[in-house]
Amino acid sequence: MAAKKQFKAESKRLLELMINSIYTHKEIFLRELISNASDAMDKLYFKSMSESIGLSRSDFEIFIAADKENRTLTITDNGIGMTKDELESNLGVIAKSGTNEFRKLSKEAEDVDGDGSHEDISIIGQFGVGFYSAFMVASKVEVRSKFYGADEAFLWTSSGSDGYTVEACEKESHGTEIKLYIKENVIAEDGETGEDYEEFLLEYKIRSIVKKYSDYIRYPIKMECVKRERDEENPDEYTETSEIQTLNSMVPIWKKNKSELKDEDYNEFYKSKFHDYTDPVARIHSKTEGTATYSALIFIPKKPPYDFYTKEFEKGLQLYTNGVMIMEKCGDLLPDYFSFAKGLVDSEDLSLNISREMLQHDRQLKIIAKSIERSIKNEFKKMLSNDRERYEEFWKEFGTQIKFGIYNSFGAAKEGLQDLLLFYSSAEEKLTTLEEYTVRMKEDQKSIYFASGESITRINALPQVEAVKDKGYEILYLTDNVDEFCLQMLINYNEKMFMSVQSSDLDLETEEEKEEIKKKNTDNKELFGIMKEVLADKVQDVRFSQKLKTLPVCVSGAGALSVEMEKVLAQMPGDNKAKADKILEINANHPICDKLQFLYDNDKEMLKVYADILYSQAMLIEGISLENPAEFVLKIAELMTK
Repeated sequence: MAAKKQFKAESKRLLELMINSIYTHKEIFLRELISNASDAMDKLYFKSMSESIGLSRSDFEIFIAADKENRTLTITDNGIGMTKDELESNLGVIAKSGTNEFRKLSKEAEDVDGDGSHEDISIIGQFGVGFYSAFMVASKVEVRSKFYGADEAFLWTSSGSDGYTVEACEKESHGTEIKLYIKENVIAEDGETGEDYEEFLLEYKIRSIVKKYSDYIRYPIKMECVKRERDEENPDEYTETSEIQTLNSMVPIWKKNKSELKDEDYNEFYKSKFHDYTDPVARIHSKTEGTATYSALIFIPKKPPYDFYTKEFEKGLQLYTNGVMIMEKCGDLLPDYFSFAKGLVDSEDLSLNISREMLQHDRQLKIIAKSIERSIKNEFKKMLSNDRERYEEFWKEFGTQIKFGIYNSFGAAKEGLQDLLLFYSSAEEKLTTLEEYTVRMKEDQKSIYFASGESITRINALPQVEAVKDKGYEILYLTDNVDEFCLQMLINYNEKMFMSVQSSDLDLETEEEKEEIKKKNTDNKELFGIMKEVLADKVQDVRFSQKLKTLPVCVSGAGALSVEMEKVLAQMPGDNKAKADKILEINANHPICDKLQFLYDNDKEMLKVYADILYSQAMLIEGISLENPAEFVLKIAELMTK
């Protein structure tokens, strides 16, 4: 008898989780085992094509056999099979799929077309985490496997986390047979069935699971089924016969007509194929003929994947040619700003033996990528027009990516993305598009006004916002770090320039008011000179302003880099922090104006103290931390005790 071997520590832990069922739906074990069988046949089919073995796709099949009396369920394939070493390495270590080894072999194999084409054959591993799901329903698992062309077969046996054995066995043909010894039903305290494992031996249940999860598998999944026929002489009686039936359609879902499919079909395919637990927020199912002929099935997730904002995340769509996957993630099919999209493309125009380097220069692939990008944009525009609530749900999760798309590559994609943007509106008090904003603009309004800040509440506290609202103009609230960079890249929308309310160029005054404030600033030139001397390089200028209403002071940006953008850049790594050119603006209609003029005439030292305090106040209003808050507190205290 073969000696028992122990699983690796991480595999043992996973097995314990599987045995205690980390999944709510245990039925997925069959989906995983069928997928593994399909992958094993993919490998042999590829080998047949590259080595002229002479096998065709019609030679492959998966067979399921249920034995209710002995409580066993057997899944058999005639794929490539496994050697003894592969049984141990693939089934003894978590997620050790054999795929990496397969890729290495493909790399080293003789190059059929002289183009290094084997290296990117991308097949999900024959065995990995999915295999362990068998222990959710089985108390014991036996795997008989014979590698294609080998003389010997081997039996892998395990009853769970206590270990496994591998020994020689008899098996006539190549492939793998997995026999599950189904667990006994668990009876709950109330006498009812708590866990019904026996249902996985029932024909209707097996049929429904295959239809639900594996209908698109391109090899026939067969099973001996009972066929009931009414007796012609005795209509109330039935005769039962058994026959081998194919349970799956074998037509990939993306090649079916939309009229054949329901939302549930798409959603189940998406969740099982792309390992998500929620339905997608949108989908695009298209078939295109012409310059490039392909089928595409693309999904927009409801939530970002857990690793979406990490460097480990890899974008891309699965790439098939005539139903055979040639790349797991083809990044060239998606622009970065649509990197959240999941799905696949199946083209008849691509060679099965094509390398990653060739794909990067493939004209057909570029045409397909452009078409997919256009399809995704159109889907978003349609959703924005017809289902605003659903679009805003998408925007909440992925809006930053769209803004990034406008800012990235020097605005190369801005024309196609600008109508997808949403910003919070002061007038609507909800999200609005740029087009909706411009439709509501007043006749005399020259610019699209925006204000930047950490939150809507903080933006509303800005003194400049009060002045713009007082004029009856709508303001877009920018609360994401990328927002202002995005609008700067756009420059304008429908020939209306973007204008920050925090800019020194904000033009709200009448000609009469401009002349009045210009004279007042000229008359107080020496006063401002003293204040600028105190503030040194902190500000470019100090002046009175008509734009403020109730608050005494504000700080405005004088160049391309705004004060808010300075805050964003300050949070980034590195020592060379860009600084915005700031202008300290003082409310010409506030009592502080008279106080400053009094101090200029009577106490220039105290004027210097006021200059520093007013600047600190303006920075705090803007949401910028003070370099020396203790000094600011002491100066306030000094004023309070005078």
